[in-house]
This record gives sequence, C-alpha cells and structure tokens, in this order.
Amino acid sequence: MTSATVALLVEDEALIRMMVEDVLLGEKIESVSVGRGDAAIQKLQENAARFHVIITDIRMPGTIDGWGVGRAAREHSPDAVVIYITGDSASEWAANGVPNSILLEKPFTDGQLVKAIRSLVR
Repeated sequence: MTSATVALLVEDEALIRMMVEDVLLGEKIESVSVGRGDAAIQKLQENAARFHVIITDIRMPGTIDGWGVGRAAREHSPDAVVIYITGDSASEWAANGVPNSILLEKPFTDGQLVKAIRSLVR
C-alpha cells in the first residue's frame, strides 16, 4: 500500500473507531472517520475518488446502515474496497454485501483487519 491510500471509516462506537484508526495509521493509510451512514454518503458524494478503502460498521444510528454505505461506495467509487465490520449481521452479508468486499465479525484483531485490507488493496 502506498502513502496515498485513504480510507473512509464509518463507525459509531468511539473505541472501535479509535482502534481502527490506529491500525490504519500503522499501515500508513490516511483515514477520514465519521460516525453515521449519512455522513459517509456525504463524504462519498463530495469526493468519492479520494477513498480507496471503505470500512463500515453495519448497524449505526440514523437511516443509512453499512449496507447502504457499501452500495453508495460502489455507485460513487466502483473500485473502492469495502470492509464491513459487525457484531450481529454476518449472516446478511451474502444478500447485502457488495462485490469485492470482506466482512469482519466483532470482536476482530488488528491482524485480521490488516489482513483484510492487504488482501483487497493493491
């Protein structure tokens, strides 16, 4: 991965958001973090080409969940990698996940996240 890799992180839980930000920093990936799906959609609409990786929780407050963020990512940035993170929605991934995506179940380790990123980002 190059220093030009930028991730959009969508997570409403502050501790998880900080943990993922630390992992991304360790991988030299710049991150832009938001806590709601609608804020993620706004970032994608403003400049989708900026984001190479979308890491999104599935269950969040508001009307747009992580599945919606993944679909919007595909619409605005078809080549972006999507990594879903969830504590309870893994069974829905086959029906709702977008192509070129991975799902990590909470709790996941830093190593699992790094492996997921490295397997999809080239």
